[in-house]
Amino acid sequence: MHIVIMGCGRVGSALAQTLEQQGHTVAVIDQDPTAFRRLGSGFGGRRVTGVGFDQDTLREAGIEEAGAFAAVSSGDNSNIIAARVAREMFGIENVAARIYDPRRAEVYQRLGIPTVATVRWTADQMLRRLLPSGAEPLWRDPTGGVQLAEVHASPAWVGHKISSLQEETGVRVAFLTRLGEAMLPSSQTVLQEGDLVHVMMRTDDVDKVEAAFAEGPEGEGGR
Repeated sequence: MHIVIMGCGRVGSALAQTLEQQGHTVAVIDQDPTAFRRLGSGFGGRRVTGVGFDQDTLREAGIEEAGAFAAVSSGDNSNIIAARVAREMFGIENVAARIYDPRRAEVYQRLGIPTVATVRWTADQMLRRLLPSGAEPLWRDPTGGVQLAEVHASPAWVGHKISSLQEETGVRVAFLTRLGEAMLPSSQTVLQEGDLVHVMMRTDDVDKVEAAFAEGPEGEGGR
């Protein structure tokens, strides 16, 4: 796949190098030609100097044959404009924009433009480690009806199978984080102490799911 990246900062350069190592062709756009030094001499992709939402600049970067576009410059407005141009003018389906303002990120997410709010993500992850309670949304679909969230589970769930957890709480367990590593559980996987549980659920059911996770298995919430 050919992938166009706007922004050659730390994120953009790392993303470009990783994608190229995986066998993709990559073009990186940045207004500052000195920024391309971050790519290193071994980078074989295109380096395009220009404004990332300018259509001629995007064409020079190969947007017309691209399968994906990432806007990771330091400016929220530039990122979202570029992402919309890539999607609406060039028909790129796989588009993502980095947004520093979490309120903006949620708005654009609902408009169908996947966003990564880096400051909010870091703060949320710190809060989850400091105050492990309730549910913390990690992703919402564009309609806001379904979300992926990390839900704090009562110690009473330890020793119970994922199938039991799903049946009693009405969620779908997407993955677990165990000892710092993500894993895809089966219905027979048993919850262990320290596991972080990430589930898919309807947004309308968040309060009910939080309560079920906090209470523990039926009849064991008070043990």
